[in-house]
Amino acid sequence: MRVLKNTFIDKGLQQVAGVISTGYAQWELAARDGLLQRLDARIKVLFLLFFIVIVSLKKELHAEVGIGCFVFFLVLASRIPLVHFYRRVLLLGFLFGFLIALPSSLNVITKGEVVIPLIRLSRPVDFWIYHVPQEIGLTKEGLFAVAMLTLRVVNSVSLSFLVLSTTSFPEIVKALKVLRIPDVILMMLALSYKYIFLFAKTVEEMHLAKKGRLTGAISGAEVRDWVAGRMAFIFRKTQLRCEEVFKAMQARGFSDTVKLYGIKKLTPGDQLTGIFFALTGCAFLLW
Repeated sequence: MRVLKNTFIDKGLQQVAGVISTGYAQWELAARDGLLQRLDARIKVLFLLFFIVIVSLKKELHAEVGIGCFVFFLVLASRIPLVHFYRRVLLLGFLFGFLIALPSSLNVITKGEVVIPLIRLSRPVDFWIYHVPQEIGLTKEGLFAVAMLTLRVVNSVSLSFLVLSTTSFPEIVKALKVLRIPDVILMMLALSYKYIFLFAKTVEEMHLAKKGRLTGAISGAEVRDWVAGRMAFIFRKTQLRCEEVFKAMQARGFSDTVKLYGIKKLTPGDQLTGIFFALTGCAFLLW
């Protein structure tokens, strides 16, 4: 008897468990008594789309900072844990905003006034169509572009996480249906969302079952063989699951359309909040 002991598998299992716990945490946050939790999902989806466009159009740092402060106020009013929320937002902003754009701040790529010298060569270098100046450093214009991209990523991600954290998935589907999103896309979203949790739970159970049956050490080759076999098993089970789900949907009268029930009318509070968001967005556009 041997133990399936490998660091990367255990780390992968932790990520799988994180997917499940994140899903349950999202439902818990959406059920809280906060500002955006009380708001109709249709207003929140329109708010998200409108402000994403504003974030993309603005070219001033102060406007992006103002939008970030506005989102921070909404996070507080919605009773979302700040540390957990902004830890993910800032990490994504750092990876997909700051790190990706940082090389473009060099004067080799973006011409301008060098404010932070890094390297000084003996002489300038010309290579084909490229020109490397004698002094290489970060330019003022390049740092401005990096700051703009980072703030745009942070604001876009925080807006998305804000709406997703305060709205249950069925309400998002209803809102998208009302906004005339094609039924095919809605069905793909709904089935994919549910299957992610089934897939994560299946992977977790397989790993724990294998680990519980073995004692002692196991070689890396055996671990790789087991992982490859489980991948093939998951693929076959996915195909069978798709067929079973499709047959079950047909047996229940599936007609290629998504029908929604219980759609409520917008309350005066929803309408006032929607008008407030619209006026605030227009103010940011004119700022």
